[in-house]
Formats: sequence, structure tokens, C-alpha cells
Amino acid sequence: MFTGIIQAVGSIQSLQEKGGDVALSVATGKLPMSNVKLGDSIAVNGVCLTAVQLTENSFVADVSRETLSLTSLGNLKTGSHVNLERALTLQDHLGGHLVSGHVDGLGQVEARRNDGRSEWFEIAAPKELAKYIAAKGSITIDGVSLTVNRVDGCRFEINIVPHTLQETVIGGYQAGTPVNLEVDLLARYLERLLLGDKAAIGSAKESGITEGFLKENGYS
Repeated sequence: MFTGIIQAVGSIQSLQEKGGDVALSVATGKLPMSNVKLGDSIAVNGVCLTAVQLTENSFVADVSRETLSLTSLGNLKTGSHVNLERALTLQDHLGGHLVSGHVDGLGQVEARRNDGRSEWFEIAAPKELAKYIAAKGSITIDGVSLTVNRVDGCRFEINIVPHTLQETVIGGYQAGTPVNLEVDLLARYLERLLLGDKAAIGSAKESGITEGFLKENGYS
């Protein structure tokens, strides 16, 4: 579990293919590593990875084909900058929101514009994630806990202040940049709870939240 507050920007040292998977070596920059142990979780651009090798200023994690295909990690190259966050402990401050490190889908930066010292970004989300994204709600983009400012269909806008631009990879975003998206945990669980007993129905039958389902259960 993470908070979405980025602790350091690291860089990719190498990507070594291993039977279709990849061993990802990450230089950790200013990320505190003194208490990191083998097997600990570190989020890389919002993707929870397990450290299988450690040095004073780097770690190696195995990345499966599933993760490579469903996240932006498959687009990384040697030298790419990445957001890093160590896993949350019970002693840490929850400065952002609860983040699982399990990416729900890939979005894309559609536009960027200046607004004083801040920057506005328009992000296109996959259609299946649009229902979880609400104005003034939380969303995680490449591991960064952010507030959604505006929503229009599958597109939403975020306003990024100078500190976040400087301390995360968001400062390098341009139109066309792919980004990892994780929706708010509460939104996902609320959908499942609304299904009630129908949550046990297999995928062969209708089991999602539809307009008809809501009307049948007293929502209009």
C-alpha cells in the first residue's frame, strides 16, 4: 500500500529480458534505501514491484509480461525517469490517499497548457474507467496522488503546481505521453457492494452496474 506522495525520481539503469519477462534495474536517486530489505515493495510509476536485488542506491525488480502489457513500464528505456515511492508503514503520514500500486489502465496525455505557475493537463482514460473518475475525487497518475478538477466523458483535467512538476515525472509530460492510471479504491469497492448478491454471478451473465440494475434497486 502507498500514499501517492512521490519520494524520489529515479532512472532506469537497465532492462534485461529473461524468458519474456524483464529484470528492471532502477537507480533510486534520493530515495532512502537504508531500511529497504529484499522482498520490500517499491512503486515505480505507480506500479508495485518487489525488490529482488539491492545496493545502496539501486534495486532490481522482476516485471512480468502481464505488467509489461498493461502498464507503461513496457515503454521504458535505459535512462528513462520514473517516480518512486516506498511502501507505506503504520508510522507514516497519509499525505495523499490510499494507493494499491495495481494499475487499472493506461491513459494518455491529450493536452498541456500553462496557467500562471501551474500547468493544466488533459488526460484521456480508457472507457471502462470513466465511471470511476469524478470531479474533486482522487486519482493516481504514474504513482502521484492527484485531485480531478474537471471531467468530460472519458477525459479529465488536473492542475499541477510547481512543486509537483519539479519533483515528479509529470514535468516532462507532453501530448501523447502514456500514463498509468489507478482509480480510487473506494469507487471500485462501492461498485462491487452495490451489486449485492449479484456479485456472485459469473462473467457469463450480466453482473455489472447498469442503468437497468439501478432502477430495479430503487435508484433513479
